[in-house]
Amino acid sequence: MAKYLVIVESPAKVKTIKKFLGKNYEVDASNGHVRDLPKSTLGFDAEHGFEPKYITIRGKGDVLAKLRKEVKKADVIYLATDPDREGEAISWHLYQALNLANSDKKVYRISFNEITKNAVKTSLKKPRDIDMDLVNAQQARRMLDRMVGYRISPLLWAKVKRGLSAGRVQSVALRLICDRESEINAFIPEEYWTLDASLKVKGEKKPLTAKFYGTAKEKMNITSREQADAIMAELEKEKFAVTDVKKGERNKKAPQPFITSTLQQEASKVLNFSTQKTMRLAQQLYEGVDVKGIGTVGLITYLRTDSVRISEEADAMARSFIAEQYGENYVSSHVEEKKSSNKIQDAHEAIRPSDITRTPVMVKESLSRDQFRLYQLIWNRFTASRMSDAKYETTSVKIGAGKYFFTVAASKLVFEGFMSVYTNEDEEKSTQNVMLKSIDKDTELSFDAWDEKQHFTQPPAHYTEASLVKALEERGIGRPSTYSPTITTILARRYVIKENKNLYVTELGEAVNSIMTEAFSSIVDEHFTANMESLLDSVEEGTVNWKTVVSNFYPDLDEAVKKAEKDLEKVQIADEVTDVICEECGRNMVIKYGPHGKFLACPGFPECRNTKPYFEKIGVACPKCGKDIVLRKTKKGRRYYGCENNPECDFMSWAKPSSEKCPKCGSYMVEKGNKLACSNEQCGFSEEKPKKDEKN
Repeated sequence: MAKYLVIVESPAKVKTIKKFLGKNYEVDASNGHVRDLPKSTLGFDAEHGFEPKYITIRGKGDVLAKLRKEVKKADVIYLATDPDREGEAISWHLYQALNLANSDKKVYRISFNEITKNAVKTSLKKPRDIDMDLVNAQQARRMLDRMVGYRISPLLWAKVKRGLSAGRVQSVALRLICDRESEINAFIPEEYWTLDASLKVKGEKKPLTAKFYGTAKEKMNITSREQADAIMAELEKEKFAVTDVKKGERNKKAPQPFITSTLQQEASKVLNFSTQKTMRLAQQLYEGVDVKGIGTVGLITYLRTDSVRISEEADAMARSFIAEQYGENYVSSHVEEKKSSNKIQDAHEAIRPSDITRTPVMVKESLSRDQFRLYQLIWNRFTASRMSDAKYETTSVKIGAGKYFFTVAASKLVFEGFMSVYTNEDEEKSTQNVMLKSIDKDTELSFDAWDEKQHFTQPPAHYTEASLVKALEERGIGRPSTYSPTITTILARRYVIKENKNLYVTELGEAVNSIMTEAFSSIVDEHFTANMESLLDSVEEGTVNWKTVVSNFYPDLDEAVKKAEKDLEKVQIADEVTDVICEECGRNMVIKYGPHGKFLACPGFPECRNTKPYFEKIGVACPKCGKDIVLRKTKKGRRYYGCENNPECDFMSWAKPSSEKCPKCGSYMVEKGNKLACSNEQCGFSEEKPKKDEKN
């Protein structure tokens, strides 16, 4: 009887898949990649056709030896790695490393989108050859990343500190964060006011709140207390009357099922998971969980995808489940296929439960708390995507007073639709504004009170992991498999730190970004990187030769590196000497970069290992006590300005203080881009920076 060997990537899958197959099947794992470019060299010869030189990854010799033994025993070998570029490449590397081309065995590639008995059995009936277009797209990506990392990182070591790295996608992500910080630092808030009128309605206990709109001709923005006072004074003797009532219906569309990026965003928002944690848990749910009464089974489909497509079987199953559980009127009458964004992972489905009838409640006992919460989120979202829209009754009322208009808008949920399984806070907020039972043009209104409030415009928000993933996806940078490792890398290198969900760039991150933007502007250019991604997609589709992409990229990079080496020679590499004397050996201490930014170190290393924090003075006196203001860092590494006389003096400012005083209120001023703004928000004064500051 024929013997079969199925090779998968991870040991967790071995257990799951073994249960689905008969005694003649052996299942074994490669534990991810078995070959890669060598760590010590570039790994390919740019002079001779860019052929990559692969070697066995350290520690994988034993894995390969074991697999070779299994190969000998088997008649047919199935390479069953993940269904994407990376998985295809692992299958190809296994084919090469196990020398399967020269064996008399039958070798097939199989792939499945979910690890269920049905999916695995079906894949065995449809074996295929390794898709070399997919493999070549992965090889090209790997080589491009290697070129950037290996050619640029040594420059960062020479100029900033050893152990730093540049990366094709991570450098663009770092730049996005740096650009956002610059925007926030340069932002000057503007004052505006809202004006609400509380109106009594004849025959109703509850007053009605109407929002100021403007005149019949235009919407007005109220920018000062004086303007708000003038409008209220004008309306003192005016009568309020309903001038228009519009009733209507509004549908809220059911959401699309999750793709990698939207799952990472929603899990961050709703469950407070980092992208890394979301992917780790999703991997566990995909590879297989031991569910009581069922055995080991993959609970969700493949987690790296940017397609919202759903298989016909899964769609039909979901519809009959919804009809049974909620009623026919809850089943969506239309299914909108979001047009594929031409990204190649579209061969996949969206992320969904492998079986909708396995409700979160049924599997709760078999999952850890976090696995359960993520599964529930995926299950709810997928179920909602197959349900009908939610319906609202809307009422909008116009109220006139003198030459001004006020508006009241309200909506009432009349049919829950998908919202019976999936809502978020925004939807709940929008339904809270409930209209009075009946209001028409004859409704009598009388003025009750004003509610006027001062507000200031807000700067753009700091990036969070979720919003950075969204920004990368919108710009076409990176792919489903790269979002999480990219963020993990810039955090691990301490280019960026995370504080209360927000991402802040560190001093180290700024130093690296400024070298990258100056010397390698094309590599940190988002359009260039997005264009590179679409070229890799073309390789995958078989329309572009992978070596063409690699050989076109390399000369430009080579030229940029050589030019940067020359330009950066002018940059002083020697450590900056300070007037701080080392108390242990009497030498003048020097400034160095560490993982947390600059610090003072004794140049007598290794005989003298003395180090101390470095507080950079900014040449401005503390507005509270007159001592020097220095650059400090929070525990996590976020920069701020504080008094050197800390803890006696508690002065601190996120924005850089200036020695100028505000001519309007006398408070200290802070730098905002090329302007100076008063630190007192209520004052709001700002002016262009004086010329002498620009020279500093």
